[in-house]
Amino acid sequence: MSRNIIITGGAGFIGSHVVRLFVNKYPEYKIINLDKLTYAGNLANLCDVEQKPNYKFVRMDICDYEGVLHLMQEEQVDGIIHLAAESHVDRSIKDPFTFARTNVMGTLALLQAAKTYWDSLPEKYEGKRFYHISTDEVYGALQMDGTLFTEDTKYQPHSPYSAAKASSDHFVRAYHDTYGMPTIVTNCSNNYGPYQFPEKLIPLFINNIRHRRPLPVYGKGQNVRDWLYVEDHARAIDTIFHRGNVAETYNIGGFNEWKNIDIVRLLVATTDRLLGRPEGADEDLITYVTDRAGHDLRYAIDSRKLQRELGWEPSLQFEEGIEKTVRWYLDNQEWLDNVTSGEYEKYYENMYSKR
Repeated sequence: MSRNIIITGGAGFIGSHVVRLFVNKYPEYKIINLDKLTYAGNLANLCDVEQKPNYKFVRMDICDYEGVLHLMQEEQVDGIIHLAAESHVDRSIKDPFTFARTNVMGTLALLQAAKTYWDSLPEKYEGKRFYHISTDEVYGALQMDGTLFTEDTKYQPHSPYSAAKASSDHFVRAYHDTYGMPTIVTNCSNNYGPYQFPEKLIPLFINNIRHRRPLPVYGKGQNVRDWLYVEDHARAIDTIFHRGNVAETYNIGGFNEWKNIDIVRLLVATTDRLLGRPEGADEDLITYVTDRAGHDLRYAIDSRKLQRELGWEPSLQFEEGIEKTVRWYLDNQEWLDNVTSGEYEKYYENMYSKR
């Protein structure tokens, strides 16, 4: 069965892994990567699939309702996997308006374009799917008591980022309840792995260790996160898109909780070893800085529903995933330097301004 699928944010960290998986696994599908190419979007993440016959890139803002509608009509789109989002909490604290625009209004534009196009077809919603990827941060914070976020956990967002994502989740569910659109929502824990923009903890600290720069840890480093290797998340998205039940929510997590300070020490030990330095030699780079406003204490996902109903489970232990991740960044220093310098942004602006 052939399908025409839009993957939004496909030039970003998680999105590029999903695009790669779908392009390579489903040659009968047409995969349309729709990305605005903000600072976190980089087509170099997909250079290995850009010439594939079933791949197409479209530079577009998801807030462009008319543009998205025209693209859906032109490509006869029957599926949307929606990953495009502003996602960095620190940036959301400084600029909440951008997060509301992209995460809320952008999602609404996609939903309305999908509704308008699919409503115009004789078969309506038959065979269609709108899959919205969200975050565990919409649930708020957990105490250090072993409890986990489930699909029934009440939403209690604490940052502009998580508030914007929570709002977009509600719109997706409302389009199912009001119009009958076949939607699915997933909430995932922290991802790590290759191609992550180095403002996030793991790639930032690998790069800082490499250059012997300070490793700024918020507060005392006691905040806990549940970590999932990005390729495992991409596999989960594949499974849920094809086999998940309409109108359901699925939590995706690694059952892999780590305190931030313990992750930093593991990164130091692993990076030093792979650089040929004495293991732990760079622990003196760790510095403690004032905690972030509204910094949630702990996130932890219960993904047993996904395991039980669809058979998905994470494939890597954290230490193994960190080893692969650190090695990838050290082996791809040109990519890391290019992203850190911002040169790729200038290249895209010049390229697309001439069209």
